[in-house]
Amino acid sequence: MATKGHCAYCFEVLAADLQKRPALSYRQVQELWEQWHILGKPRAPGEEEDEGESVIDTQDEDDEREMMDDTEEEEEDEESAEEEEAHAGTQEQKSVPSTLQLPRISHLRVPTPSTPSSSSSSSTPSISSSQLPTSSNTSTTSKSSSATSFFSFSSRSKQPSPLPSTTIPAPTIPPPPREESHPLFITWNLISPRAGRKTLRGCIGTFDPQELSHGLKSYAFSAAYDDHRFPPIVLSELHHLAVSVTLLTHFTPCAHPFDWHLGIHGIRISFSHQGKKYGATYLPDVAVEQGWSKEECLNSLIRKAGEKRVRGWRDLKGLEVVRYEGRKAMVYWKEWRAWREWVEYN
Repeated sequence: MATKGHCAYCFEVLAADLQKRPALSYRQVQELWEQWHILGKPRAPGEEEDEGESVIDTQDEDDEREMMDDTEEEEEDEESAEEEEAHAGTQEQKSVPSTLQLPRISHLRVPTPSTPSSSSSSSTPSISSSQLPTSSNTSTTSKSSSATSFFSFSSRSKQPSPLPSTTIPAPTIPPPPREESHPLFITWNLISPRAGRKTLRGCIGTFDPQELSHGLKSYAFSAAYDDHRFPPIVLSELHHLAVSVTLLTHFTPCAHPFDWHLGIHGIRISFSHQGKKYGATYLPDVAVEQGWSKEECLNSLIRKAGEKRVRGWRDLKGLEVVRYEGRKAMVYWKEWRAWREWVEYN
């Protein structure tokens, strides 16, 4: 389906050629045209925006006040929560002692020889408190051993595990998308500044499928410079032009010369007369714009093909008619120029 981006590219190559400057590429034009429509077309110069701006500013101030009030309330809630947590922690510290103290053992006594049980226990030596490990020494020993085991574990855990020797494949870059190919026609029209009436200025195309980046450029030039019915387009006409792109689809041989519909189908005729071959075509919108019937359209096509000695299609033998559909898009100079100024500004 033809798009306005296709039309913009035709305008770009013709304007660049007439203005003697480099033209943007087909891909650049398509991307920039899409961005222009996504981001929004710029307002016309002098368009007033004061009321809208004042409303937006007032709304922004109200939103900022509400956000500041909500922020202050959240900060007060956080401070009160921190005070409650600190108070609860103080109460817990008071109820639980900071260090756990074991009862101190000064020394153990054994019966002396003067006691009645001296004969049974005289061989038992006395054990002083200095010979027993205290709780502090025990806890210190256990802490040091646990700390030693912890640091040794952490040192073991910090050792990096060997990575397997694997080769990471290089990322594959996908190929660029395949470009569309279509039979196409390019039409240039002059637009009268007062009435806005269209006047044909050049129209040339092909029924052979063309890659759009090449075909649009080639036939935009051919329609502007090589249509033998008109002189070549010049720079002074540029700002009065409009361009149409029609991509052709659904070619079907007609069962009879009238096996097609006005406004839906274009037709292509071919015939031979007195040993010479002829052919011509009209795009789907031509007959409707001219107000022709199907028969008038056929007779006009025969004259367009170059055979002016016959009175009409009934005088021809072996007339072949092929119908097709055309998806058309159109752009005027003003729209293209507004886009081009946006490209230059950005």
